[in-house]
Amino acid sequence: MSASPTATCDMCGRPVRPHRQSSTSPPRARYCSNACRQRSYRMRQKSGGMDTALTETPLTQMSSFIGRTDELIDLARTLREARLLTLTGPAGIGKTRLALELAGQEARGRRHEVAVVRLSQLTEQEEIRQRILTTLDAMPDGADGAEKDRLLLLDDCEHVLDTCGTLLTGLLPRHPRLRVLVTSREPLRLPGESVFPVIELALPDLDSGTELTACLRSDAVTLFMDRARAVAPDFQLTEANAADVGEICVRLDGVPLPIEMAARLMRVFPPAEVRARMDDSLALLTNGWRLADGRHRSLRASLEWGYDLLSAAERALLRRLSVLPGGFGPDAAAALAADIPEAVSAMPEILIGLEAKSVITPLPGADGPARFRLLESMRHYGHEMLVAQGEDTAAYERLTAWLTTASLPLREDAVAPAGTLGMLEKEHANLIHALRRLGSGDDERQLLLAAALTAAEVVGGRQSGAAGHIAHALDRTAPTSVYRGVALEAAAALARREGEDAAAARRADEAVALERERGRSTARLGRLLLLRGMIRQQADEREASRADLAEALKIGLRLGHNMLTALCLGEIARQQLENGELGSAEQTIHRVLPALRRHAVPFRLRSVLVTAGALALEKDDLTSAEAYFAEALRARPAHRSDTAAAIEGLALVATRARRFDRGLRLLGAAERIRDDAGRGTEWWRRRVHEARETALRAIPPARAEAWLDSAQGLPEQQAISLALGDDGPEAPHKRPAHPLSRRERDVAELVMEGLTNRQIAARMHVSVRTVETHIRHIRTTLGLRSRAHIAAWVAQRQPKPPARLTPPTGRRTPQVRSVVHGGHVVGGPNPLQLKDT
Repeated sequence: MSASPTATCDMCGRPVRPHRQSSTSPPRARYCSNACRQRSYRMRQKSGGMDTALTETPLTQMSSFIGRTDELIDLARTLREARLLTLTGPAGIGKTRLALELAGQEARGRRHEVAVVRLSQLTEQEEIRQRILTTLDAMPDGADGAEKDRLLLLDDCEHVLDTCGTLLTGLLPRHPRLRVLVTSREPLRLPGESVFPVIELALPDLDSGTELTACLRSDAVTLFMDRARAVAPDFQLTEANAADVGEICVRLDGVPLPIEMAARLMRVFPPAEVRARMDDSLALLTNGWRLADGRHRSLRASLEWGYDLLSAAERALLRRLSVLPGGFGPDAAAALAADIPEAVSAMPEILIGLEAKSVITPLPGADGPARFRLLESMRHYGHEMLVAQGEDTAAYERLTAWLTTASLPLREDAVAPAGTLGMLEKEHANLIHALRRLGSGDDERQLLLAAALTAAEVVGGRQSGAAGHIAHALDRTAPTSVYRGVALEAAAALARREGEDAAAARRADEAVALERERGRSTARLGRLLLLRGMIRQQADEREASRADLAEALKIGLRLGHNMLTALCLGEIARQQLENGELGSAEQTIHRVLPALRRHAVPFRLRSVLVTAGALALEKDDLTSAEAYFAEALRARPAHRSDTAAAIEGLALVATRARRFDRGLRLLGAAERIRDDAGRGTEWWRRRVHEARETALRAIPPARAEAWLDSAQGLPEQQAISLALGDDGPEAPHKRPAHPLSRRERDVAELVMEGLTNRQIAARMHVSVRTVETHIRHIRTTLGLRSRAHIAAWVAQRQPKPPARLTPPTGRRTPQVRSVVHGGHVVGGPNPLQLKDT
């Protein structure tokens, strides 16, 4: 339908030339001149009525904008260099809100004329084209007709990528001063496009031991609290509820939309109850804003929107990946999709497509193969679809088979390869998930998977219930299972780690007896004898331990297995040391330590380093002893008995150097760890006791009690930091070079105080741009991604006052500064030449 011949200017009423207009397109504003167009635009701006075709969403938002300060700085800088900028990310991550904040910032700074077009409700190509062109046409030009800098925000483009891509390909070259900001779950993939992935808000570190402090530094928790107080003004973050609030945000992956929905539940439910119901988050989080788009009114609706945009192969793979709560690599994805041959052959392309559509997220890690994860909410939705399609039983069977195959080296090799241990550590959460599924039956594979979970715990320094899974599997499966021996070995290793010598010895005896029934000296028998020899040595059963280690060494030499041989020699060196054979012990240590440093995983190296440190102590070489014990503590993770011994070793060094205050603090710190790790050998206990008595005699009783008391309550990680750190004026360690300049440290400290960039600039008498530059350099240097992370990094390095040297009135735990650090062969007359293989 054409315009009426008597059409008039919408601004001044003068007659305007008729123009043709499609009957399906929205009515376009009519102006007699560019001056009237600009006058109309300025009037709409002043009145706040940016609700015409020019913009459908107000640039001034009703709710507060939390976090993302660094992202805004980076986006503003990128926008000055790129004409097409696309914000990508999963459902509810906050793409639209971040884009609107950026657009509002540009409008307030008068750098661009801004218009917003929301495309979520549009699907027809011509309708989309007319809406964008109409909006662009309504944006004013300069007074002389020259084109002004304009910013067009296209919101929610993921379902009309081809249409938008075709239009922008022709539009951008014709308007050289036009810039386009796009929000979408995947990029447009156009020439010149800059893609900015919007990631989750910073999460609290709930393993730090100070949940409240960690939550106060988290952007995700800050958002939760802001939205919770909007509906429950009296709601406060406290020591009692910090762990629950933090866990809710972690379970929601730091994604703003579900966090806001969960926060609004605080009006009715306490945090603990919401946390308990997070396994059913899709049913729980249904309280989006009343006037929001349908897909933003509940978490399920938001996920459904994205799921429907996937191809059939992508949906099928997503459903199968939902059985992997701990992330996955391409090999696991291919194993789970084995029933879809076309998906296996195209696996790289499908994974690339899922990542581009913000369904899966790459996990950081410079070394090793690619690894991805599903956001928790998407995984729950995918699992619902898996069950609905009747594919869950087959998917879990393929998962179990794949994990079993990956775990077989634990049963077959003399020493599990480092590669296998590293892979099992990455699959830690998936192993737990598979074991829970198998736990209701008598499938013998749960024995091997429970042993694999034990290996993952040891390698990663975790404690996640492997002992319970081992006990359950041994109870539910047949005694004749081929995997029973490896499960018994794992049970013995766990009992030894917990200082349960009798249980460890019993399980080790069962495993050795079962292996001997095979009738020959196998590689696994050598490994079992090594473990039993270590258990017996810890229990002061010297003769029995010597016999086990000698037989294990013989097997290692016969098979030519260098790692088994080296580990046996490391334990033999300990026996030689305790027998007073210092020359033989030194010769053995020097033979095996270089190879172990190059090839052994850290938890296997540490006991040898502790032995080397004890040997240096016996020779009064305090410098070497301190170096060995410190190296042992830095080789994380480790058996707690090795940690306790290394801290005790540093205490002995300090005492012999007459630094009695430090020695007593370290002895106090080691006591708590030693209580949970076994008592150590009688030879070592005697030396620790002598050092303690020497220190107690050297300083006044009240002062000695204060130093011991100050460290006895420290958690293990803080005890390690104390042992490695500069805890007093007499400490010999040099402070490492600071990674930041003096000015950057000042900026970082002000960030920790919560100051904005403008406030920091005023405090330091520099420009805001200079502050932005410093913060960017700090993030790049330290590998941090947000202001919250900078604040946490600085707070962890704030110096704390030493313990008061006065008689304590009660037990207390002071804060301690964290410091960042980066022989003759038994059984044969000839020395062993270890190969570095």
